[in-house]
Amino acid sequence: MKKKIALVTGGFTGESVISLKSAAVVEKTIDRSRYDVYKILIYPNDWHFICDSGEKIPVDLNDFSITIGDEKINFDGVFNILHGSPGEDGKLAGYFDMLGIPYTTCDQLTSAITMNKGYTKAIVDDIPELHIAKSLQLFANTPENKKRIESELTLPLFIKPNNGGSSIGMSKVKTWEELPQALESAFAEDKQVLVEEFVSGREFSIGVFRGKGTITVLPATEIVSSKEYFDFEAKYTAGVTEEITPGRMNEEEATRVSRIVEKVYEKLNCKGAVRIDYFLEKESGKFYFIEINTVPGQTETSLISQQVRAIGMEVKDFYTQLIEEMFE
Repeated sequence: MKKKIALVTGGFTGESVISLKSAAVVEKTIDRSRYDVYKILIYPNDWHFICDSGEKIPVDLNDFSITIGDEKINFDGVFNILHGSPGEDGKLAGYFDMLGIPYTTCDQLTSAITMNKGYTKAIVDDIPELHIAKSLQLFANTPENKKRIESELTLPLFIKPNNGGSSIGMSKVKTWEELPQALESAFAEDKQVLVEEFVSGREFSIGVFRGKGTITVLPATEIVSSKEYFDFEAKYTAGVTEEITPGRMNEEEATRVSRIVEKVYEKLNCKGAVRIDYFLEKESGKFYFIEINTVPGQTETSLISQQVRAIGMEVKDFYTQLIEEMFE
């Protein structure tokens, strides 16, 4: 018997457009000889499945089921590709936990913590060889906080929403005159904002996943942007960023990075596939942790897909490993 898999996508944030693109790739790539796949679209007060006929079938939230004609479909598991809220911040995970339905991504606690950049950094801070840029976590846009930034941190700075994704609301500040506008942009996206000192270094992103009971660290991708930093446009506009997989690291760097990111995965109790962004500082080569993404994109050109192909694995087999691992 094929397992029935709900592919959840959509979402409550601006990242829903990326989620839909990721879901389209997963839907056409997943191994149909093993799984029957139902794409479930989740929007505020509107969870539904669309039949081949175009009919919109509502999801019964009492047990996360759908009824097509006379057939009630209960799902064996969930392939979560919903970026942002509620798929990445732990809300969906908590719901599925209560219903006893397994899912491919991190559990409720890990998802909630890792959505908060400041809290995540506090947890991974004691991992050997891992460094963190000096920062302040702000809970209000006040004159007092602006003074704190100017007295405690050194320019240039990165200002970013603490819980946001896809670099929306993020700014680089080179002069104190730019600070008020940058804070305003970030607070427009989130009630918490992270202000951190700029680290001059080469930027990388690396995928890590658990499959067949073991943690696999994929080859890192080096991000070379024609823009000053890897913002929303650089991430999603063709030609703005060069992505080199595997990234240019010497043997010592590659071994050290692999060692560190595996520890990050374990320390945060991650499940499924995650992507960790980091800098290697220009002068020292030190590893600076940027953030972790627990529902990484799965579009044709996404970094995880590139990295999976770089180890000679079919993306279809990668998805199978993620699905089978959630049933363990």
